[in-house]
Amino acid sequence: MTAIPTPAPVVPGRLEQMSTRIAFFIAGFSIAAWAPLVPYAKARAQLNEGTLGLLLLCLGVGSIIAMPMAGALASRYGCRRVLSAGTILLCLALPMLATVSSIPLLIAALFLFGAGLGTVDSTVNLQAVIVERASGKTMMSGFHGLFSLGGIVGAAGVSGLLGLGFSPLQATLVVIIIMALALLKAGPHLLPYGSESSGPPFAIPHGVVLFIGCLCFIVFLAEGAVLDWSAVFLSAERGLDEAYAGLGYAAFALTMTAGRLSGDRIVRRLGAARVIVAGGALAAAGIFLATLSPAWEISLLGYALVGAGCSNIVPVLYSAVGKQTVMPEHIAVPAITTLGYAGILAGPAVIGFIAHGSSLATAFLLIGGLLAAVAVSGKILRV
Repeated sequence: MTAIPTPAPVVPGRLEQMSTRIAFFIAGFSIAAWAPLVPYAKARAQLNEGTLGLLLLCLGVGSIIAMPMAGALASRYGCRRVLSAGTILLCLALPMLATVSSIPLLIAALFLFGAGLGTVDSTVNLQAVIVERASGKTMMSGFHGLFSLGGIVGAAGVSGLLGLGFSPLQATLVVIIIMALALLKAGPHLLPYGSESSGPPFAIPHGVVLFIGCLCFIVFLAEGAVLDWSAVFLSAERGLDEAYAGLGYAAFALTMTAGRLSGDRIVRRLGAARVIVAGGALAAAGIFLATLSPAWEISLLGYALVGAGCSNIVPVLYSAVGKQTVMPEHIAVPAITTLGYAGILAGPAVIGFIAHGSSLATAFLLIGGLLAAVAVSGKILRV
């Protein structure tokens, strides 16, 4: 693929930083807005849990296919065009997800939504790497904090609208309006260029990029495990009422958001390597505490520690990708994003498989061991 020469006339500054934050908010807001709609889609299409699980894989497949393509397209056409196109895909898919009842149309809608998410996520991380490097400051944790904040606002906002009597379609139209306004605000200052295109548009990650991708995989694996299984664990193993079992993920999400929003100061003070070591150790301790404690209150504290520990590991790893020279950015950033998404997708299935063969507690303890390995890697990785 021959790159169209698009010179960077302006070094990214405060306005580009602002647009990057808004784009991260859009990414988190859109994926979280879908979560409260899942039960409605399940009821409309009359799906059982197994069929729903298979259909949701279409979302992940769409994301994983789109991510490397987004990196190549951003290097050719610029982050602004690709990110805008991804947001438009999301806006087209959401009304379908809120209304369709046939399985083929639901598959198409989920694939389209996943492709939009993958495009936005991959491109905004690529822009974040460029903007952070131009600033000469640590900014990645704050960027990712806006993703987490968008997630909280999206899930709570759509749930609130549905609770007020809005139909799923009406709720998604409100979401689309908010996303469109956010894109209009961010659009003029999204980068009209991407990373310099050198080498093939797609490549298997290798060297330090593969190592960073594996660490991202583990952290996202832990996040997916807490998202999908903490409520089951608290209700089945700790006897917590099902109505309150979601508190485990809520504790995780709140501390992760708080950690990321204050993360840039933490990284500047401690350094990237110490953040990985301390974060991995704290997250591992949280998993062990949540799993081994007999009291659900202590388990909630454990999940909160997991969120705090994991909060700044991935942003630090993205910053490290911006400093490596083994692979071009437009290939490396989508590569580790794809590996991260694979962790979120694999997390529920891996936990379920291990829990079926042994126990849910054993599965969580293995995740804790992997997080401890992430802590050790902080001593090895040069960031």
